[in-house]
Amino acid sequence: MSDRRPVRIDVVSDVVCPWCFIGKRRLEKALALASDVPVEVHYRPYYLNEWIPAEGMSREQYLTTKFGSPDRYKDIAKRVQAAAAGEGLVYAVEKMSRQPNTRDAHRLIRWADGIGKAADMKQRLMDLYFTEGADLSNEAVLVQAAADVGLEPEDVRAALDSDKDIAEIEQEVNAAKEAGIQGVPCFILDGKYAISGAQEPEALAQAIQQVSAQAAE
Repeated sequence: MSDRRPVRIDVVSDVVCPWCFIGKRRLEKALALASDVPVEVHYRPYYLNEWIPAEGMSREQYLTTKFGSPDRYKDIAKRVQAAAAGEGLVYAVEKMSRQPNTRDAHRLIRWADGIGKAADMKQRLMDLYFTEGADLSNEAVLVQAAADVGLEPEDVRAALDSDKDIAEIEQEVNAAKEAGIQGVPCFILDGKYAISGAQEPEALAQAIQQVSAQAAE
């Protein structure tokens, strides 16, 4: 088993996408179900709302712009809340007051990948946003989140104040769009097979096992 080539899984997602929050947990469950398959998971950036200004905006303004009014989002929020709870996650919609631009969040994930902590960084940012209602446009919030997973806070603060990796993030986001990805999460297996949406763990596990078996033929 150990000599099998790992299946590469590119997860294209955004930290403020509720179904990406749920999809990450379902992927983790899928990997447990397919524990005999070696994998390499890579997190790729995507902008769910590329029109959000750098400083973010009020959640009320965001919901009005995207859905017509905050009230129109209530039924969607209930469905998301229930799905999240089913995965052991807390979607605290009542705590969210700011809608952030996520470019800097994606930079943090990229930097955390350098110490093997991309998944931890992504989870921390999602927990901050969805469960704690933190503002991911706030530099102090981002620096503390980075420190929480083991990055050096002063280095992160300096990097955030620079243009470091901005061009690389934009390039990856554009590449995803050019590849035809219009909804996230999107799981790309071995660069060939795309699975869109927060699929159930069993379905993801089956796809991973099929791709691994094909690679071994």
